[in-house]
Amino acid sequence: MNIQNTVFIKSAASQSAFIRDGKPVIAFAGRSNVGKSSVINCLVRRKNFARVSATPGKTAHVNYFLIDGRVYLADLPGYGYAKVSGSEKARWAELMESFFASGDITAGVQIVDARHKPTADDVTMAEWFHGTGTPLTIVANKLDKLKKSEIEPNLQLISDTLSANDNDIIIPFSAETGFNRDILVRKISEFF
Repeated sequence: MNIQNTVFIKSAASQSAFIRDGKPVIAFAGRSNVGKSSVINCLVRRKNFARVSATPGKTAHVNYFLIDGRVYLADLPGYGYAKVSGSEKARWAELMESFFASGDITAGVQIVDARHKPTADDVTMAEWFHGTGTPLTIVANKLDKLKKSEIEPNLQLISDTLSANDNDIIIPFSAETGFNRDILVRKISEFF
């Protein structure tokens, strides 16, 4: 698999626009400002592939990218950002509920901040992924900002807070340095 052979396909603003062509779909989710776009850019080794914004909450649709012509990476809207209108939050919630109810998810990648306890919104997202019955990979991003002594306790806190099960995998990660990029690429490769 050549993960660098990734192209943007489309943005879906409603359930009717979701891609359903039989290819696997790996859904990427994360709180606004957790570095989801940076993780995707690190993964495909392109600086501005997924847009990194100075203003969190800019991903407002399900953005589909095709990896090596074989599997979709679905970049979901960031959640938990307070400076978005109530009507926009409601639209995002409806879009996400439709996406998770669609049955189209092959695997999930949830990005959390390695420095902090996961938020209530992170817990809800993990519950949505667990509700699909699909494998979940939890990427603990911003690892480069932690002291060595903080890593293990923080990873355990993430696991406990998100009720990680035996099938879930937690990958300590740094989009800034590329730490554990190869492990995440291998994990994604398992799904096609």
